[in-house]
Amino acid sequence: MLLTTSVFVLASLVWYGWWRERRSHFVRYPEFGIDIPVNYPIHGIDVSKYQDMIDWESVKAMNINDVQIRFAFIKATEGLGNEDPFFDRNWKKARQAGLVRGAYHFFLATKSGKVQAENFINSVTLQSGDLPPVLDIEQTYGVPPDKLRERAMEWLDTIQAYYGVAPVIYTNVEFYKRYLKDDFDKYPLWVAHYLQPDQPRIYRSWLFWQHSESGRVNGIVNRVDFNVFNGDSAEFNRLLIN
Repeated sequence: MLLTTSVFVLASLVWYGWWRERRSHFVRYPEFGIDIPVNYPIHGIDVSKYQDMIDWESVKAMNINDVQIRFAFIKATEGLGNEDPFFDRNWKKARQAGLVRGAYHFFLATKSGKVQAENFINSVTLQSGDLPPVLDIEQTYGVPPDKLRERAMEWLDTIQAYYGVAPVIYTNVEFYKRYLKDDFDKYPLWVAHYLQPDQPRIYRSWLFWQHSESGRVNGIVNRVDFNVFNGDSAEFNRLLIN
């Protein structure tokens, strides 16, 4: 009886250790200033003018216990005619440093989706090895939901026709559920959802998860958003433009 009890206790401890390891997805990294979800092997950041001048070589070189920045989404354009003042530099320097890069457009629902897409096209030349273009849509600006969806679809259709690849949608969980669900489920999703234990709480599949907005990286003075890719290296490479 004693032996049986000991075996049961040992088995329970082993199971608890396995369960705890599976649930403990985040590890605190003081160097990054945030908890990192280590069960995802591919990590990245997204930047805009708010990160100011970036030393991309330092970003690439930072490696803490094999956690390394592999990709960067870079703000390219906003609205009808605005280009991020640091886009050209970031776009060039990130690639030179050896990071996989992606460009995103900040969407204004009050403006034509097609003209906004043309703004992005005029600013962004995609090359082999780049990530697909991204539509960053987070606010309605008082526009009715039907009109917002119509204009967003104009942007997506125009971009896909020009670049020949399905764009990625970036937004937060609540905005997606309230305004975009169903009509936009066919598009790859990059979703923002902070302070979650292991993944964003959303009903559909997703490619990227922005899990923090307050990370630190060598080469960047200000705080920066952190992301993970939902897959392995082979899946990541298949996503890149040929």
